[in-house]
Amino acid sequence: MSEVVDPKSGLQLYELSHVWGHGVPSMPGDDDVKMHRSVKHGQHGVMTHRITMVMHSGTHMNAPIHMIQGGVAVADIPLDSLFGNGVVISVPKKRWELISVEDLENAKPKIERGDFVVIVTGWHHKYSDSLEYWGESPGLSSEAASWLASMEVKLVAVDTPQIDHPLATSLGPHRGGPLMNRVVAKYADLTGRDAKTDYPDWNIAHKVLLNSNIPTIEQVGGDVDELLGKRATMVATPWRWEHGDACPVRFVAMTDPAGSCRIDSGEGE
Repeated sequence: MSEVVDPKSGLQLYELSHVWGHGVPSMPGDDDVKMHRSVKHGQHGVMTHRITMVMHSGTHMNAPIHMIQGGVAVADIPLDSLFGNGVVISVPKKRWELISVEDLENAKPKIERGDFVVIVTGWHHKYSDSLEYWGESPGLSSEAASWLASMEVKLVAVDTPQIDHPLATSLGPHRGGPLMNRVVAKYADLTGRDAKTDYPDWNIAHKVLLNSNIPTIEQVGGDVDELLGKRATMVATPWRWEHGDACPVRFVAMTDPAGSCRIDSGEGE
């Protein structure tokens, strides 16, 4: 077990984020994260970095404004969508499979109204700069996204590169794509089917969630396997960025095996 136990409360703390930094896997078509130590310990006695990046890198949160014009920005995501209770469900999926309504309805523990929902397909083990990770991942079906919206969940997190099936994004034959030319041909070769016919709508599942004011977290990782099939309290920490479309986050879960922890009243002695 790699959880951290708070000595006072007994809370068990779990990391749900991938390590972020130079060389982090980046979306095809996006520039790599660029980091420069403009001030260094050996020269100046202090260290400072300058960073150029796309905010959709590593484990990150998407705000509704990412895809919904006039939608809520990162700074305006309600606090109860950043801290709350929910489930970590195991939904194992192979190459190009879809997460269905049936998968969500049959998940254990049961998804309850207003939950945070973390969907683990196993794809976080493939986290890398590879054709397989980006171009062959599973994705959420539009029907499953609509089901989650109907449950009024507070947040949806996935361990895949994106919410949608990759062939329903610009990685496939949509908008400025395909950003991964080989993946469209490979899909046709292995399935005998046309990607645009099978996935005609661009980022439809993601738009359903964001249009329902449900923020999303993509590329969940860390120690998430240790929480499969469990309920937990979760915390996500994006920047308070006005007009922000997305932001890398530290995503953490907490469990209380003893059931005795209580939040302090906030009153002084």
